[in-house]
Amino acid sequence: MIELRPETGEDWWEVEALYDLCFAPGREALSSYRLRDDIPPVAGLSLVARDEALILAGAIRFWPVRVGTAAALLLGPVAVHPTHQGEGLGGVLIRDGLAAAATGGWERVLLVGDYPYYSRFGFEPLTDVVMPPPTNPERVLGQAICAGAWDGVRGDVTRWTNA
Repeated sequence: MIELRPETGEDWWEVEALYDLCFAPGREALSSYRLRDDIPPVAGLSLVARDEALILAGAIRFWPVRVGTAAALLLGPVAVHPTHQGEGLGGVLIRDGLAAAATGGWERVLLVGDYPYYSRFGFEPLTDVVMPPPTNPERVLGQAICAGAWDGVRGDVTRWTNA
């Protein structure tokens, strides 16, 4: 049995260790990490999944960013421990995270990822949204949590500001 709950400060380093295990060395050199530097993930949206022994089985984080002047969420990373891969846990984390984002009043989500995988969750290519280089533009995907939320939204993805 897997239990999902919001990530807390006590989970932080264990989640970081999971990301280190699941992703290539140097993951923090990616451009998406520059958008996250010194900005906390959105409280209540970043989730951890623990098994019956309370061992971390998976995690997902969401970060606030701007696209042009519009607020958006940047999904990622999402990771599942190798011992739980193939069980559908990644999909559960994504779906539950998106549901929490909708409840929290967010209108749009973007990520950098593989379209064949993320299309099953409703993500589509964002041709008018530009992630910082060296991001492959074909991997920039988005989902409108509210109908039409991406209509007219275009431009550079930048760090979150309260403006």
